[in-house]
Amino acid sequence: MRKKIIAGNWKMNGTVTESTILVEAIKKAISSQKDKLSCDIVVCPPFTAMSTVSDLLDGSSIQLGAQNMHAIDKGAFTGEISPPMLTELGCTYVIIGHSERREYAQESDSDIHAKIKAAFHYGMTPILCVGESLEQREKNVTLSWIKNQLTSALNELSSEEVSKMIIAYEPIWAIGTGMTATAEQAEEVCSSIRNMIKTMFNDEVASSVRIQYGGSVKGDNAKALLHKPNIDGALVGGASLDADEFMNIILSI
Repeated sequence: MRKKIIAGNWKMNGTVTESTILVEAIKKAISSQKDKLSCDIVVCPPFTAMSTVSDLLDGSSIQLGAQNMHAIDKGAFTGEISPPMLTELGCTYVIIGHSERREYAQESDSDIHAKIKAAFHYGMTPILCVGESLEQREKNVTLSWIKNQLTSALNELSSEEVSKMIIAYEPIWAIGTGMTATAEQAEEVCSSIRNMIKTMFNDEVASSVRIQYGGSVKGDNAKALLHKPNIDGALVGGASLDADEFMNIILSI
């Protein structure tokens, strides 16, 4: 049975001081409810706070993730962060291909594919983001668009690698807008993603890969989403910046 996973993407929020306060609050909330928890929990702070957050997570059940990384381990890439820099901090997950990276940093499908391969090479679990725009949904090309994203991202990966990764379905029109895909809409796409993986690889890989939903997930809509059979967790944005709200999502499982 696939274990649920809740990951908090803090995005460009939180000084070191603010991140310290937030992670301590999350740790306290989780400690008080530890007997009720049945999922993996990941937090993805900004790079400037990762070292501090890593130290604060030591000994806890919460795992450290990064919001992005370069595919190459070192070189003349001003402003970038390499995989070895992340693993040195104890980072075990990395978000790859978030729509904001695709849009604002013009990350291409080939960039994303290279980052996934690098993540596995350095022992990190990639959280691959896929999803459609509102225009694409209205044109009824959601599934073909996502299929193209998956085909490019997973090209040349082994069945073992794909079975271990996380795929996050994040409809672009629902990210930070307050709009959320209905549980039925999210389940339809996540189920289709699983079938795509089955076709690309095999039944075993499709049954093993964990598929999250992301896009304005909050405590009041998490339960309906997380109890769908093909939704194995959530990639949480704004709500992960509030320890109580993040905990409400975790407890919705």
